[in-house]
Amino acid sequence: MKGRKAIDATEGGKRMSNAQAVEQEKAGVRKLNKYLTFTLGEEEYGLEILKVREIIGLIPTTKVPRMPDFVRGVINLRGKVIPVIDLRLKFGMESIGDTQETCIIVVDLDDLLMGVVVDRVSEVLDIPEEDIEDTPDFGIEVNTDFVLGVGKSKGKVVMLLDIGRVLTADEAEAMAADESDKMDDSYPGEGPDVN
Repeated sequence: MKGRKAIDATEGGKRMSNAQAVEQEKAGVRKLNKYLTFTLGEEEYGLEILKVREIIGLIPTTKVPRMPDFVRGVINLRGKVIPVIDLRLKFGMESIGDTQETCIIVVDLDDLLMGVVVDRVSEVLDIPEEDIEDTPDFGIEVNTDFVLGVGKSKGKVVMLLDIGRVLTADEAEAMAADESDKMDDSYPGEGPDVN
């Protein structure tokens, strides 16, 4: 996948930008049940479309020392340094080589932009509320806080993720601090006085 794709929501045949959709969502005009779906291996996952900033092809990352294995590093996206995580590794899946379909979904987590590496982006699905079930009880102590629910669409099951909860609070803080450090480093001469 080369370049980037713009993600637009649709209302009554009219195209609407993500910003407009967010404003309508905040105003309570309607509940968007649109999810950007992607695959990791044979499994399909979905992210709330309102959290997706853009989709870009793979670009080189800069490794960051002492980060967990699932953190690929950081990228410079139009002058903004953002962390990139490999969702396969975060979910404990086997690492595989990148393909032409491997891409980065840039998500907006309020005060943090983050890139998420996935095997392949599929499509945008509109999943009605009645086709979304609660996260199943696995009968053992398993943290599923990052799963919004299980969507049913076109005869398949899609795990709907709360991307803001995929990282633990400690991991998110470490990545935000690292992003802040990178931004501080980009403005030489404005750091603490070393006299």
